[in-house]
Amino acid sequence: MMRPDFYSSGFVVERQRQWYDPSAVPKVLALVLGLVLLAGCQPQKAAEQKPPAQVNAAKVEFTDYAQSVSVAGEIRAKIDSNLSFRVSGKVTERLVDVGDHVAAGDVLARIDPAQQQADVAASDAAVRSAEAQLRQTTSAFDRQKALLAQGFTTRSAYDSAEEAQRTAQGSLDAARAQLQTSRETLSYTELKADAPGVVTARNIEVGQVTQIASTAFTVAVDGPRDAIFNVYEGLVTRNIGNQQIQIVLFDNPAVTAAGTIREVSPTVDGASGTVRVKVAVQNPAPEMALGSVVIGTVKLPAVKAAVLPSSVLTSDNGKPAVWVIDPQTGAVGLRDVTVTAYESLTVAIGGGLQAGEQVVTTGGTRLRPTEIVAIKSGDPS
Repeated sequence: MMRPDFYSSGFVVERQRQWYDPSAVPKVLALVLGLVLLAGCQPQKAAEQKPPAQVNAAKVEFTDYAQSVSVAGEIRAKIDSNLSFRVSGKVTERLVDVGDHVAAGDVLARIDPAQQQADVAASDAAVRSAEAQLRQTTSAFDRQKALLAQGFTTRSAYDSAEEAQRTAQGSLDAARAQLQTSRETLSYTELKADAPGVVTARNIEVGQVTQIASTAFTVAVDGPRDAIFNVYEGLVTRNIGNQQIQIVLFDNPAVTAAGTIREVSPTVDGASGTVRVKVAVQNPAPEMALGSVVIGTVKLPAVKAAVLPSSVLTSDNGKPAVWVIDPQTGAVGLRDVTVTAYESLTVAIGGGLQAGEQVVTTGGTRLRPTEIVAIKSGDPS
């Protein structure tokens, strides 16, 4: 039984003609082009229908802003006495350490006195020799004086005896002065406190050879106290010289004292970029011991500024700026501002804004210039 030869039949040829009909191609191309154009129009239409960004805003109001600046410092003595040996030698004994309280005249350390004792012995021997010489010349002078009265000697011999006696007296005086100097030098082998206070630094140890005028101990003298602060340079350029400083003990805020600026360093520390300020503490409490950490607070003169939330700030090429809302169009614009002070949650802006303007406080992280925004409902601004 033979299969029909479909490939040679007119049926297949007719089906192929219907599928590849050339007259259908323009219709298909028109349909595809329409779909492409429709797809290209959809993003633009969606962009046109994008809702305005929702933000929070605040109204700019300028008031008298008095900034309070607080800086940590340390309680120190008004007078620090640097004590050093007045002679060189090997340290044989150290009697105090850092933190010890000393009274005036207390011995702090000793050096080997062997050399100074030898000098005292030599000076003492010189004194005894000069005394013997003086006794001899005095006796000779007395004899010449008696003989001259009796006419048994010459005036020249008398004058020579008198000169020898005076020379011996001068030698004795010099020897005694040298002995006194040697004894004082021997006393310098003991380092004594010149005033009552607390030892705050020690730079020597037993067995060490110390040199003249090399600081061995630093003693904080009892009496007035200072609070030492290292502040940024911009603060000291303001008029704070007559301002009252409130000083609070860091460990116990209930302990307070008043202070006045006593000294401002004329130079800036090269390492920290700060200026040292000494504040005289008035009637410090006993709890404000040496080395105590304190907080000093000063109120600067009032200036006109707008106090806004710190979230209002953004950056424009590294400069502080804020987003300002156009009241007519609702569009935002970036504007540079001058910051008077930074607080923990707020910022004081002194320039760049006008009273009554509205600025974006939150929601401005993704804004761009001229973008339309809408203030969230319920915003008090």
